Parts: sequence; structure tokens; C-alpha cells
Amino acid sequence: MSEAMMETTAADEQHAEAVVQEEYDEMQSKYLIFLLDGQDFAMQIKNVVDIIKVQQITRVPNCPDFIRGITNLRGRVIPIIDVRVRFGKMQEDYNERTCIIVVEVLGATVGLIIDRVTEVITLEGDQISPPPQFQDGVEARFVSGIGKTDSGIKLILDAHSVLDNGFNFSAGEDEEF
Repeated sequence: MSEAMMETTAADEQHAEAVVQEEYDEMQSKYLIFLLDGQDFAMQIKNVVDIIKVQQITRVPNCPDFIRGITNLRGRVIPIIDVRVRFGKMQEDYNERTCIIVVEVLGATVGLIIDRVTEVITLEGDQISPPPQFQDGVEARFVSGIGKTDSGIKLILDAHSVLDNGFNFSAGEDEEF
């Protein structure tokens, strides 16, 4: 390989790395906004795998109430969590806007039932503040930050905390129908 070709290849690799880094940086600031019990929540889009309508959920015995059960997502069995119940709120009947946000967190794919998705926004670092410190608030422990936008405050969901309950959500993930 000639010296000129080696320089071109090295420049192409550097350009490709820069493009990948730029896309990664852009994904870091993108948030999916969803509504839950009248409150806007945000979740980093990098964790979102899919958004689907509520479908048949098979209840699993001896699971906490907030774990609604499991469902078949394109041949994969995934656990489904009702975020409203996880937050200690009353479960409500699902409607045509209720949906499941499929996320990949802590090495597991899990579905989160929420009231409805509203939009995708960009939140830059200066628009995000640490969450206020509350005493033992059930909902507060699931918030990793506060996003400030022109349309109001968005509570940034800490997906790790929502899933952190001692259960192994990756169990059965490789099972296919």
C-alpha cells in the first residue's frame, strides 16, 4: 500500500470516528417525553429500543404488583413493569394512548407501561439540574434530574432505579418462541 493510500485510510478512519462521536453526543442529549399521572417525565432516548401498544401480558405468580408479567416481543420474552404502580400510584385501566416503552437497561430488555408518549426533545447539560432532596419519596428516588424547558419541567427518569429491586430481569431474555 502506498504512503498516500495509508494517509487517506487514516484520515477516513479519523473522520468515521468523529462522526460516530458526534452521533453519540447527539443521542446523549435526546430525551423521550412521556406522561404519567399528569406529570411529564423524560428518559434518555439511547435506552429506548421500541414503543409499542399494550398487548397481551401473561401474569407471573409471586411477582410484585408493579411487575405486570411477561409478553412476547417479536419472539423474545420480556418482563413488563407498570410504572404508575411502581411509583406507588393506583393502577388505571389502559386506553388507546397507553403504551409500552421497551428499554434496554442494566443488560436487560424490559417494557415500561406509561400513560402516553408526547414528544422527543433535546436537553443540553445547562438545562438539567440535580433532583431536589426529598425524604423517602417513593417517586423521588426514581428521578435522576430535572429538565427545564420552555414548556415546563420534565422529571428525568432514572431507569436503573425503576428496575433495581433485586429481581434478575435478564432471566429468560434469550428465550425465543
